[in-house]
Amino acid sequence: MTAASIITLTAVLVIVLGVSFITRPRHSSTVDFYLAGQRVGVVTNSWAICGDYLSAASFLGVAAAVYVSGLDGAWYAVGFAAGFVPVLLLVAAPLRRFGEFSLADFLGRRLGSDAVRLSAVGIVQLVILFYLIPQSVGGGITWELLVGHGVMGLSPYATGVLLSTAVIAVVVAFGGMRGTTWNQAVQFLLLLTALVWLALVVTGDGFRYGQAVEQLSQEPLSNPAEGAQGWELQPETNHIDDGEAAVFGEPGARYGQLGQVALVVTLGLGTAGLPHVMNRYFTAPTGRAARTTTVWVLMLIGAFYALAVMLGTAARDIIPAAVADHPWLEPLTIDGVLRIPEHALPVLGRIYGGESGLGLVAAAALIAAMSTVAGLLLASAATWGHDVYERHINPHATQRQAVWAGRLTTLVAAATAAALAIALRPDAFTPAMPSLVATMVTWAFAVAGSALTPVIVLAIWWRRLSARGAVAGMLTGGALAVVMFTAGSLLEPAWWRELLVAPTLVAAPVAGVVAVVVSLRTTPPDDVEQAWRIMHGTAADRQAERLARLTIAARRAERHDAAGRRRTRLPRPGRRRNDAR
Repeated sequence: MTAASIITLTAVLVIVLGVSFITRPRHSSTVDFYLAGQRVGVVTNSWAICGDYLSAASFLGVAAAVYVSGLDGAWYAVGFAAGFVPVLLLVAAPLRRFGEFSLADFLGRRLGSDAVRLSAVGIVQLVILFYLIPQSVGGGITWELLVGHGVMGLSPYATGVLLSTAVIAVVVAFGGMRGTTWNQAVQFLLLLTALVWLALVVTGDGFRYGQAVEQLSQEPLSNPAEGAQGWELQPETNHIDDGEAAVFGEPGARYGQLGQVALVVTLGLGTAGLPHVMNRYFTAPTGRAARTTTVWVLMLIGAFYALAVMLGTAARDIIPAAVADHPWLEPLTIDGVLRIPEHALPVLGRIYGGESGLGLVAAAALIAAMSTVAGLLLASAATWGHDVYERHINPHATQRQAVWAGRLTTLVAAATAAALAIALRPDAFTPAMPSLVATMVTWAFAVAGSALTPVIVLAIWWRRLSARGAVAGMLTGGALAVVMFTAGSLLEPAWWRELLVAPTLVAAPVAGVVAVVVSLRTTPPDDVEQAWRIMHGTAADRQAERLARLTIAARRAERHDAAGRRRTRLPRPGRRRNDAR
């Protein structure tokens, strides 16, 4: 292990554990543990949401997808960024106004049904598992590159998976939402710093995005694949123009026209159903703050993904020529092309910054994985600890018991994800997938966008939605999504396979139609009008809310002025002693 590796790992641990200790919750209430007391400001929350959302799939996976697939890999960036548009327009403010602990709790209370709540818990746990595994994979990949050694007989990859997951599980279990919020905010800033540094150094070395794309498109796109003679470069086929070779700067290297649309829709609709992201909106003080937070998030992640796409292209352009000057690249590449595309950014960091550059990028990758794992584990704790344990297993539980139930489920979820991540090494999947990390995250988006998003949008904007309709919609969308992307992963490439691997384009409308049809044949909850007023209100309600806020602010100002006047009237201690004499 090099000095840079030791410094990197020490810095990550100090940041994560230090922030968690400083911001640990002072009270053992569920509101403090799960929602940070609902006092998180707009800027802090926007940074934390970015830290939560911009995972290893974003930092390592998007650049890897661009590296291996060219323009088709950029669709991941488009879909991930576009996901907050429906959140801004349809979900953020009403969801916060209704105010619960989790998505499952929101749906259960809105529709007055425990069956809805428990069905949502099952879907949420499936989404969390699909999302947790690739984050743990990202931690293992980073440790393997940075350290290269395992402990206690484990491989470097397995060691990285276990250590990164274990550290963040302990942090979440004892830091709660408050510690996780500040960790994610700080981690996002560090993540963005690493990307900006990489962008500056490659640009300073003469890299120009437009010229690089044009140059890379002069020859067919080829990637390493394991054949009868071992690893060798194999050309990618064009999925739009049959018989033509795929090139870096044109669509078709990974998806046909239908597949591109299906991927963007799957990623775009999935965001509104991601439990670890949407739960953060419950920490905002008001609905207006939740909407403003989303605007900030859109700007920040837009800049982030633009940099990720640029750096994936830079890696494809720069690494082949760097192999001759950097012998350590030879075992990582086949004829100048990386065998594992997720190595693209760490390799760029080492080329331009040596061990220190690798350390910076590796720290950012570890932070990206750990930050998202923190949000996922906290979402898992909220669904099991609050929605299941506190609501059904032990309704008379004290606040302390409910918090400890959430902490225990955090550790169980982390252990499950780590075990599955160790079983799924990324180099075994690279020939079939543009990026294992990005592909598995797509599965999470598919289930969230197919099962949860249609029902959440209907619950917010359609009075007639019933509990049975919501359950039918969620189960239909979730089951259809899982069946489709499982079948798509097993079948040979074809135009209709592209629709199967990104199933939300089909599964979400089907889930919505099923929810509507069943709801029209059943009875909606009795308190729907009250719920509607809470989520949306009327113009008069919003005016009254504004007047109430102004009144409260004016009274606070009066109390502050009155306290100031009292302090000025009090005699100084020294003057009082002189008067006594």
